[in-house]
Amino acid sequence: MPLHWLVLIVLALSAVGFFMGRGRALRDAGGDRRLLHSLPHYYGANVALSAMVPAFGVMLIWLLAQPLIVNASIERMIPADALPEGHTLSLVMSDVRRVAQGLDIAVERGVLSDAEVASLSADETDIRAMLGDVGVALGAEVPGPVLEAAKNHRQLTARGAMVMSIAVVALALIGFAYAYRRTNAQFRARNIVEAGVRALLIMAASLAILTTLGIILSLIFNTIEFFRLHPARDFFFGSVWAPSFGGGSELAVLPLLWGTLYISFIALVVAVPVGLFSAIYLSEYAGSKMRAYIKPLIEILAGIPTIVYGLFALLTVGPLLLGLFGSNGLGWMQAGTAVMTAGLVMGIMLIPFVSSLSDDIINAVPQSLRDGSYGLGATKSETIRQVVLPAALPGIVGAILLAASRAIGETMIVVMGAGAAARLSMNPFEAMTTVTAKIVSQLTGDADFASPEALVAFALGMTLFVITLCLNAFALYIVRKYREQYE
Repeated sequence: MPLHWLVLIVLALSAVGFFMGRGRALRDAGGDRRLLHSLPHYYGANVALSAMVPAFGVMLIWLLAQPLIVNASIERMIPADALPEGHTLSLVMSDVRRVAQGLDIAVERGVLSDAEVASLSADETDIRAMLGDVGVALGAEVPGPVLEAAKNHRQLTARGAMVMSIAVVALALIGFAYAYRRTNAQFRARNIVEAGVRALLIMAASLAILTTLGIILSLIFNTIEFFRLHPARDFFFGSVWAPSFGGGSELAVLPLLWGTLYISFIALVVAVPVGLFSAIYLSEYAGSKMRAYIKPLIEILAGIPTIVYGLFALLTVGPLLLGLFGSNGLGWMQAGTAVMTAGLVMGIMLIPFVSSLSDDIINAVPQSLRDGSYGLGATKSETIRQVVLPAALPGIVGAILLAASRAIGETMIVVMGAGAAARLSMNPFEAMTTVTAKIVSQLTGDADFASPEALVAFALGMTLFVITLCLNAFALYIVRKYREQYE
């Protein structure tokens, strides 16, 4: 049964349960709502939630667990001597999943029937062409073990989907019947429903924590696996980044960290003065009408997709800098992709982060401090420099550190504006790259996830996670320690 039909069935049962539960409670009370313990809709909601929540919970767990179980079962079916030369089990499993997907699409489009799929053999030369016709591209022929594993994968997946459909519908019916039978005028439906809603809210609030925990654990386990294959000393203290999936890779993080910090530094040099000065103007000098126009225009920059900034760096800023500092100008720049290109565009992107946060922080400084400064004879500029900014400085520093975290995690601007060269250089007009850009490149394509060249992406991600976590923690510490409390 298709998943959307299963969801619709459960929702329909819940809707029917709502009206039937509500009607049963009113009938038991003889139509007099005053004899009910709870309002009528609570009785309906109890039946609806009893049918819907357990069914959807089992469906979600099943959808998460089934691929893991099926893949583990298929891996046990593939003998080690059946692996093609130079292929690992993970690469073979990728082919198995693609072939199984192609067979499913072929059956859905009527190209093949289930019986024809079951009798399909690897000796038929048109298998790869047929899969290409349905939109599944394979880089090589489909050997016999891969085809048999793909057919088993289809069967196990279909069988699991059928069992899931039966279990979910049965659970929804059981919950429906159990809650409906318990419904009467004296049933404490409101207490049950409110407790259930509270549990759902707690689960929703815990989802972000569990997601973060899952991300951290996946990074940790894969990072540990990487350091089993590649020395940690070479990773942290080496100076060459030269991955090679054929072996003999040099995977040092220092060139990538240097490029990340160098580009982020240039971005902050652009964003902090412009953002801070614009915040001072908006909060201290601009009138209400001018502020109403300027602040939304500045904040539009935060809503522009980073891919658009990348195109701006590639097509506009890079050629402009090349004309000024290239061979026709000062001769410092060889190509449009450089640290300066990415840094300038990233700085433009960060302006609204610094400006908006600093504006809110400056506006939080009490007017009484300004009035006291004016009363002592200070001018407006002296009041801003000696009273307002010192009072708002902890928050401004926190805003700058948060902008730095945003700059360190940027990818698209770096990929399109800074190039892909991992090097240690002080020249801002040379191409460099960052940690995030290399994470993307190492995980792009049919990489063998058992190799250090693929697992290094997780080590890079863990390094970046620790750096941004420390920056955010430091920003929070600064804000809390030096924040002024005003009445």
